[in-house]
Amino acid sequence: MDQPKKKFYTPGEALPKIAAYCAYQERTTKEVESKLREYGLNEDEAGDIIIRLSQEKLIDEERFAKSFVRGKVGIKKWGRRRITQELKQKGLSDYCIKSGLKEIDGDEYYQNLIDTLEKRNRVEKEGNQRLRRQKLTMFLTVKGYENDLIKMALDDLGKEPEED
Repeated sequence: MDQPKKKFYTPGEALPKIAAYCAYQERTTKEVESKLREYGLNEDEAGDIIIRLSQEKLIDEERFAKSFVRGKVGIKKWGRRRITQELKQKGLSDYCIKSGLKEIDGDEYYQNLIDTLEKRNRVEKEGNQRLRRQKLTMFLTVKGYENDLIKMALDDLGKEPEED
């Protein structure tokens, strides 16, 4: 089957399309630039449109980072390290990444870690306690949690919650 021919747009035609693309969900400058290049725009034309979208607040990388962090912590239960890594891959500045990470509530974050650990512990088949602990640690590391928090959570696993 033949690939459908790509349609190329003039900057005037591309602007409303890309504005709708940005309005649909938060986007990074890198994503928008890539899309504009698919539309056949050159670097200068894409740059002009990106500046305009930024001025009109359709692209805001700090807002993107905050939204991304809230989603990944709240829904995917990711840790800070994984989130930071993903945001860097999306081309966000360290400032935007730090700003996004401020959205994390420490208590909710640790509770996510505990919940994720307990859920994984219930399905882990490894009987050897040392290997089981290693597997759980590896799982939580891939999720992006910090080693000190993982150790703390593993040490607390199976203990009765203390009364305040």
